[in-house]
Amino acid sequence: MGSIYGTVEMRILGISEGSHDAAWTLIEDGEILEAHHVERHSQVKNDKWLKKDLLPDADIIIGHEKRNRVDFRRQIAGQPDRARNIDPHIEYGHYETHAWAGWATSTFEDCDILCIDAIGEIESASCFEMRGGLMRKTWMLSYPDSIGLAYSAVTQALGYKPMEEEYIVMGLAAYGEPTIDFDYLLQTNCHTGISLPAGRPEDIAASIQAFYEKQLLSNINKYCKHENLILMGGCALNCVANSKIKDKNIWIMPNPGDAGSSLGAAARHRKKKLNWKGPYLGTNIDSKINASEVVRYILEHGVCGVANGRAEFGPRALGNRSLIADPRLDIKDSVNDIKKRQRFRPFAPAILEEFYDEYYEGPVSEYMQFVSIAKHDHKSVIHVDGTSRVQLVKKDCGSILRTILEEWYEKTGCPMLLNTSLNIKGMPMVDNLTDALKFEETYGVKVF
Repeated sequence: MGSIYGTVEMRILGISEGSHDAAWTLIEDGEILEAHHVERHSQVKNDKWLKKDLLPDADIIIGHEKRNRVDFRRQIAGQPDRARNIDPHIEYGHYETHAWAGWATSTFEDCDILCIDAIGEIESASCFEMRGGLMRKTWMLSYPDSIGLAYSAVTQALGYKPMEEEYIVMGLAAYGEPTIDFDYLLQTNCHTGISLPAGRPEDIAASIQAFYEKQLLSNINKYCKHENLILMGGCALNCVANSKIKDKNIWIMPNPGDAGSSLGAAARHRKKKLNWKGPYLGTNIDSKINASEVVRYILEHGVCGVANGRAEFGPRALGNRSLIADPRLDIKDSVNDIKKRQRFRPFAPAILEEFYDEYYEGPVSEYMQFVSIAKHDHKSVIHVDGTSRVQLVKKDCGSILRTILEEWYEKTGCPMLLNTSLNIKGMPMVDNLTDALKFEETYGVKVF
């Protein structure tokens, strides 16, 4: 087999644990064999600990960050050293593995890679350039200054879970106005929480969203000169901010947070492109779905679940672990009630690729990474600001959702369905067949 530091192809297991949302990815000879979130198996939301009995056999285990650097920063912050269930053979840097996860799954050769999240090791953001196969760090923001941690602190102060429910604040922001200048938070140690100035929650949400957008665009302007741009880190899930970026070719790996760095750790060790075919890399449910039956059920009942094929690797349900509904109906509140979510929260549409321009304008992706301006009146999939976080469903997407949408369009003339994750608030997505049957029985929603 040769040295573990060599270039001989082997089964490489990349792991991420200890911060939040533990995950593993197994690759061999450039193929991604599997990739999983631990939370989907334990059914504990944001489970941060790996379990040995879940992990596949591999020749080498690679960690997504350097524990000694993490512990050094935690000591400065007055925190205990971080525990770990699995000891890797080799560790790479936190933002290095973010960057490699992005580059190895992209079609870009030369590009810039901007990584922003709450905190890594002793940095809280980094920028890299990839030129001629060589990656070089060009900028970093050092702890305690942190763009992402500021957003998380405001999330917590508004009563939501930091490092988990920032997307709720992003949705709430559309109801408010940015009345507060949060620039001071960039030089504030937000790790222990902050006190908010007076204001309506929606205005506070709009203000921290405006702060993040300003920081994102400023750093792109300063440090990302190449036309090809990769965004990584948990903040890359901010689809509203992503949509403000102009004049760039953008790639966001659909699992840009720490869980996706399990893939990045394996990719960094290999230092080559991976054969990226899409995000359907998790547990397989090998059941036969009749798309016509699904469509008939939605026409009669308005909503149903789909649990078929391999689970998505990433936080967004993209058709294989989805709750889908008729967007023509006034069904938003009903679906929010099923999921036990706040009623102000929006839902996304999944649309047949060939109809996008007829119904939307603006940036779009297969993975719900941007918001588009709606040109239709299906209000269940339009947010209060007139936008939708659209999933573009291509013919080769790898999900049963394409077949269901084609059948749906044939029956209704509508090329889109409401698509949200098959779970309730505070719980991980359905993973296996047992989970799907339990969801159906518990919440009274038919799951195909």
